[in-house]
Amino acid sequence: MGTGRFRVPAGAMDWAIAVGVAALLLGTGLSGQHPAGARELFGSVLLAAGSLALVARRRAPIAVLAVTGLCAVGYEAAGFEVLAVSYLVAVYGAVRAGHRALTVAASVALLVVLPLTALVFRDGPAREAFTQARNVLEIAWLIAAFAAGEALRQAERRADEAERTREETARRRADEERLHIARELHDSLTHQISIIKVQSEVAVHVARRRGEQVPETLLAIQAAGREATRELRATLEALRDDDTAPPQGLEHVPELVERARAMGLDATLTIEGQRHDVPAAVGRTAYRIVQEALTNTARHAGATTATVRIEYRPDALAVQVDDDGKATPDGAPAPGLGLIGMRERITALGGRLRAQPRTGHGFTVQAELPVERGS
Repeated sequence: MGTGRFRVPAGAMDWAIAVGVAALLLGTGLSGQHPAGARELFGSVLLAAGSLALVARRRAPIAVLAVTGLCAVGYEAAGFEVLAVSYLVAVYGAVRAGHRALTVAASVALLVVLPLTALVFRDGPAREAFTQARNVLEIAWLIAAFAAGEALRQAERRADEAERTREETARRRADEERLHIARELHDSLTHQISIIKVQSEVAVHVARRRGEQVPETLLAIQAAGREATRELRATLEALRDDDTAPPQGLEHVPELVERARAMGLDATLTIEGQRHDVPAAVGRTAYRIVQEALTNTARHAGATTATVRIEYRPDALAVQVDDDGKATPDGAPAPGLGLIGMRERITALGGRLRAQPRTGHGFTVQAELPVERGS
């Protein structure tokens, strides 16, 4: 039986921290020496407001830092001497988000403003005012909050770097293995297939020059040799595609359509939606989808027309290739290596693929590739 740890959603955790800090500050402030009347109400509101602002510390760490600092100044002016726990949590969140310089500047400013506030709004000697300000924000606690945020930020950065290193190592090993397979295939098969192809073509040529009838088996060997050469060349090109060659992306799709037309296929390209930048991996995968679909259409489908449609959506790129070939719902072809490779590419990007015969006749390839766009 599998086991797993229960994970609290980040939003629920933020609310729990904010409410807990609010309860702590209100309880501490109201249980100790505090002002009465309107100043008590004003200070209590600031204690609660500064704490509840922590809910947004992940989304807007600098804004929360400013709000909690101002609330600390406000409730000290109202007469509350409560440690600014909400500001310390905000310091931790801002440093963890990478805003170290702004956090240091804001903290230095707050350390200056708090004693001045105590001098202005409190009665008594200056030493007592500085003591009251230190009770609101102690440098030791401030340094501890800063150090905790920086330590976690560094730990997360190292974890991300380790993950990237693992992915790059795995990708490099896969590329090396792919190139090794390509070399092995080239060394072991290309020479023999080339001999079969050349010998069969010579035999056919000689027979025709002599006016003899060419045996069907010899013609079949000749056709099989040509097809095997094409397939092997395509396989080697795919295996050697380790991203060292200039990448093919969406901007090269019109060239694929023109190439299909040159092969006698009435191919058209339609682009819909508001164009926007897509990740390079998505562009390459879209190119490969169109390439594989048009290649299969030209070679195997017996089609006369093909339509390529690319649709830019806010969060996805949709690619669809249709043909009017001989495929029917009752006689669906078995998926080949090209279709399997296409599905693997799309699945790796978190997308979806639908490849099947159309109603009536013809074949359709429909892919949806998610696109994460920066805000």
